[in-house]
Amino acid sequence: MKVLKDILYKASIESVKGSTDIAIHKIDFDSRKIEQNDVFVAIRGTLSDGHDYIEKAIELGASAIICDTLPQDLKENITYVKVQDTNKALAFMAANYFGNPSEKLKLVGVTGTNGKTTIASLLFQMFQKAGFEVGLLSTVKIMVNDTEYPATHTTPDSLTINYYLNEMIESGVTHCFMEVSSHGIHQKRTEALHFVGGIFTNLSHDHLDYHPTFAEYRDVKKSFFDSLPKTAFVLTNIDDKNGPVMLQNTAAKKLTYALKSYADYRAQILESQLSGLLLKINDNEVWVKLIGTFNAYNVLAIYGTAVELGIDSLEALRLLSDLESVSGRFQYIVSDANITAIVDYAHTPDALENVLKTINDIRTKNEQLITVVGCGGNRDKTKRPIMAKIASDLSTKAILTSDNPRNEDPEVILDEMEQGVEPQNYKKMLRITDRKQAIKTACQLAEAKDIILIAGKGHETYQEIKGVRHHFDDMETVKEILEQLNK
Repeated sequence: MKVLKDILYKASIESVKGSTDIAIHKIDFDSRKIEQNDVFVAIRGTLSDGHDYIEKAIELGASAIICDTLPQDLKENITYVKVQDTNKALAFMAANYFGNPSEKLKLVGVTGTNGKTTIASLLFQMFQKAGFEVGLLSTVKIMVNDTEYPATHTTPDSLTINYYLNEMIESGVTHCFMEVSSHGIHQKRTEALHFVGGIFTNLSHDHLDYHPTFAEYRDVKKSFFDSLPKTAFVLTNIDDKNGPVMLQNTAAKKLTYALKSYADYRAQILESQLSGLLLKINDNEVWVKLIGTFNAYNVLAIYGTAVELGIDSLEALRLLSDLESVSGRFQYIVSDANITAIVDYAHTPDALENVLKTINDIRTKNEQLITVVGCGGNRDKTKRPIMAKIASDLSTKAILTSDNPRNEDPEVILDEMEQGVEPQNYKKMLRITDRKQAIKTACQLAEAKDIILIAGKGHETYQEIKGVRHHFDDMETVKEILEQLNK
């Protein structure tokens, strides 16, 4: 059993009603999961306010309530702790409850619009190949050495993060690589974690459904680096115009990577093929099985991080050459009819443009490039016409379809996407709401040597329609359709 006053260490307390010298069972912010002698933390969310469930939590057995506004009716024998920010308090309480596990391993955070999953996942893969015990907290999955757990958010809540970090410590993990989202930073989920390094990838149009302006989105990312200690390092993409911004107020060691600018870690693309890249990194050549300029940046970030964490530079190059691509990130197959199908998670304008430009750089232009793309419902609407414009500008044919419509009407989403298509591109655009039918149409239109890009969902194995998740896997679907057409 833990004592309440111990797990409140570093939480910004404004007032206390009752005793903090009480034994507690566990912490939770979901009133439905409260049990006898638990602590309930009232979090103000986007859809509901935990303060509305304080009474329910007490009825279920909560002995302590953490809130930023005290309820009018204070119950006897219940401890009420008023704090400045319940999200921040939860972060410190979760860390204290699990014994501050982030201080017992080397934790590296990766943030930016695109590339987070690839960099974190490949660092996990690389350090495993180097013989380390490793952990991963990513959009795709959570890994504790070879044990896999499902991931529900890019950056999980503070309790989940510290629970798995503690599992890692108990399993002997020495290094952990973690995706850090703007939502996670803004909601203080990473507040009480001890990072030895932070990586900035790039910044482009995304999450403006959550952040009111691009400036706030940028500044939230920047706050992650501002909070790093002087014992940590920051590795930033200096080719991105926001890269230098991330270094402005950090106390950490400042490092840069780039393809176009002078940097601590720099690379030149010598060859770019569908099978991989030949790179010259800091005067040494290396072949990697990753594709495109955007992946050259990811490789540099991985290489720089490995060297900063103590791996010999030549050994880091050897390990780079052995890395396999991440699920749903430029994954491709070639059918018996010699049609190439690529599945990629590109769900932002910048990511989609990068992938399409990469394919166009590699192909001979004698083949068709057929792009299947949609936009998610209940998410940033401003990027919808931009995504459709990019797809129709850079493809031989663009098929607009559903992504995860969630609780929105998919036809309305497609209407908003279609507004971005230039008049001269109408003739090469199709609109097919059903995603499976859209992929099937792309396969039927394709001939030998043509390339199909299915963008937006990548690794996801579901499609969310009216709040219900149905099984749907882009790679599985396109494989099945191409096999049927070959018969």
